[in-house]
Amino acid sequence: MEYKILVADDEKEIRNLLKLYLENEGFKIVEASNGLEVMELLKTCKPDMCLLDIMMPGMDGLNVLKHLRQESNIPVMIISARTADSERILGLNLGADDYISKPFNPLEVTARVKAFMRRYYDLGSGISDKKEEIIKVRDLELDKDKCSLVKAGDTIELTSVEFKMMELFMTNPGKVFTKQQIYEYAWEDDFFASDNNIMVAVSKLRTKLDEDPNKYIKTMRGLGYRLESK
Repeated sequence: MEYKILVADDEKEIRNLLKLYLENEGFKIVEASNGLEVMELLKTCKPDMCLLDIMMPGMDGLNVLKHLRQESNIPVMIISARTADSERILGLNLGADDYISKPFNPLEVTARVKAFMRRYYDLGSGISDKKEEIIKVRDLELDKDKCSLVKAGDTIELTSVEFKMMELFMTNPGKVFTKQQIYEYAWEDDFFASDNNIMVAVSKLRTKLDEDPNKYIKTMRGLGYRLESK
């Protein structure tokens, strides 16, 4: 299957660089130079993933992300020159699956895109004779075949990273996982000690699960996180 990647950046050189590397891996690339173009292409081209710059004319990337998340759960990777932790946290809180700072290594971006495609689209794909696999912990039910999470009968919308985190936690309730273990499982990438994506992702996941942030996922100070089994 040929996946379609929307590359949105107002710098043509960056679009050309990403296009070169991603096309070399077999992806089809659609380009946008401003936020309004992105909004139009999301409707007409229906990309499988979006690489999104923040500082674009017409409509900035964060507003694009807000609108996108109202209608779609496709993986979104922000690639931005804004490197402050507050910017990273804001982007992830708005629904981005990953955040890479400029200047970037195109090989790293390509590797992460490939990992997202495997995780988001190949997980549960294909025909299998196995029974539908549902993991139950307390009042949570994780359907690995449908890639969905249900709490007390209500479906909780998850990003691909959040789903992988819940899969890890619910497969091993009560077990403590380090930040490195969580990152390498959910992002399918090497862990960077300075990366705070995990902290933000856990915080978002807690908010989706319950008003009480410690009801399901507990912080084990100096160790990591675990899903409470009772």
